[in-house]
Amino acid sequence: MAQLNEVRWHGRGGQGAKTASYILAIAAAEEGWNVQAFPEYGAERRGAPMKSYVRISDQPIRLRCSVLHPGVVIVLDDTLLASEDVTVGLIDENAIVIVNSSDSPEELRGKLGNQNVKLYTVDATQIAMDTIGRPIPNTPMLGALAKVSDVVKVDGAKAAVKTQLGGKLSDAVLDANYQAIERAYEEVK
Repeated sequence: MAQLNEVRWHGRGGQGAKTASYILAIAAAEEGWNVQAFPEYGAERRGAPMKSYVRISDQPIRLRCSVLHPGVVIVLDDTLLASEDVTVGLIDENAIVIVNSSDSPEELRGKLGNQNVKLYTVDATQIAMDTIGRPIPNTPMLGALAKVSDVVKVDGAKAAVKTQLGGKLSDAVLDANYQAIERAYEEVK
């Protein structure tokens, strides 16, 4: 039977959901998986809610639609929990939801539409501010994902960050992103 992992990122324009989905796809491809990553925009403006998707499979991927039944949902902005049901379509009680929030999973559980998910939180924005100096939570969320699932490994995420962003960022900023990944891995609750 084919193995298919589907990940849906929820964020706002400018938070790096699209970049994070591409980094995740690169990490999976480097491990030999077939991948597909693409964003979905509503109103195309900075700060508007948006989604980005990643499919990872051991077979060629022929689907060409949004991810409707993800096994993992990553929420880059916890204020989206008040306006969107980020859990819609989750495949089963083993589904994982990771929320960028300073709140604990227990504090956020009541804001989720689906109560039967594995819920994790990490303060990725604070981690990004402390390590990178900017409130872009995408790379720390990859560290949290590495801790709570088998979708990506920390070393794979760091290598993919270098592949995707290496030509755009200085070595110091790349190192800061690596630190953010490692710190989120350790701090996810």
